Amino acid sequence: MTVDVNTLFLVTIYVEAILGLLLLFAWMQNSAIQAVAWWGGAHLLRAGSITLFGMYGSWPDMITIDLANAILLTSFAVTWTGARVFDGRRPLPLAMIAGAALWLIGTHFAFTQGKMELRALVSAGIIAAYTWLTAAEFWRGRAEPLVSRLPATFLLFAHGALFLLRTPLSALLPWSPTNQVFGSVWLTVLSSEALLFSISIAFILLAMAKERTEYRHKTASMVDLLTGIANRRGFLNECETVARRQAEEPRLTAVLLADLDKFKSINDRFGHAVGDKVLEVFADTTGRTVRPSDVIGRLGGEEFAAVLYDIGRERALLMAEDIRSRFADGASLVEGRPINATVSIGMVLSEDPVLDVPKLLRHADQALYRAKERGRNRVEIATLDQRKSGSSPPSSDYAIDAA
Repeated sequence: MTVDVNTLFLVTIYVEAILGLLLLFAWMQNSAIQAVAWWGGAHLLRAGSITLFGMYGSWPDMITIDLANAILLTSFAVTWTGARVFDGRRPLPLAMIAGAALWLIGTHFAFTQGKMELRALVSAGIIAAYTWLTAAEFWRGRAEPLVSRLPATFLLFAHGALFLLRTPLSALLPWSPTNQVFGSVWLTVLSSEALLFSISIAFILLAMAKERTEYRHKTASMVDLLTGIANRRGFLNECETVARRQAEEPRLTAVLLADLDKFKSINDRFGHAVGDKVLEVFADTTGRTVRPSDVIGRLGGEEFAAVLYDIGRERALLMAEDIRSRFADGASLVEGRPINATVSIGMVLSEDPVLDVPKLLRHADQALYRAKERGRNRVEIATLDQRKSGSSPPSSDYAIDAA
């Protein structure tokens, strides 16, 4: 069955326009992800360029060839820009128009005049470059756990590679003697692939935007907005992962409960803005002190917790003391004011295969209470009686204070 290229062009125009409008409509429903608007605009630009290209023979070449190709190249640059915006990088206006400018200037030099193959090669190279830049942007942001990134990267890389085959295929496959623009078999294949690519990438990008929204909603419900660390819900959720590791391979694990000393008086004396800054200082200090594999979170107010899996007793003690001393140093002067904030920490150690974090937090809270009773700004450690499965209250057997 012979596929009519003119029909493919007409179908492609409609599809590109519909996809562009669909993406713009999706952006209007959720304007937080501006990249979707860029991608929608790119599809509409492609629809316009193909429309102009389809008027070849009826309209001047300056419009159907030069302007059409310039718009087409810009559409791929807009897709790349959308990928940059998606991952929080700024648009590069000069880079967006560089491809079209290069093509217009390059193809009007004497050595390219009348050489269709060379002009097609320049155009294909620019499109491939923009397409691969888009793939590179998505690959660069792969740390964000979005499943759609991988197929988007693959499709973009493959599409760019296929575009580079335009000129070699034009030399191998036959041209129609009556039509030097629409009469090539390779152009039929390329047009079909371009249509399928446009449909596929539009839906993948839309899925990626939806994934981003869902991921952010999930993250927002798990993260404390002030400090940027896990909130109570997120902390306990991350602790479930540690509990599974403990069940598979029991190790000595430390659970810390920290409470900022006399925090209410800090708010009363210096205001809540300074108090919030003190909380941020503590979260930042703790995050830089514990290991990447450890779990930290803000349980509420001025109360924080941490779970240190597979850690020796002395190292856990040293880490807790580092948190206490570094915070005292970092919070001595906040926003130019002498705050001199301190923290008390209660710790409990357990190597029970069943890591019940809420129960261990209750025991750590008793150690924290003793730290408060004994003068604050200190670390108190309680150990569990493993023979009783941790059912008895912990007894303090070690303490460190600031003296």
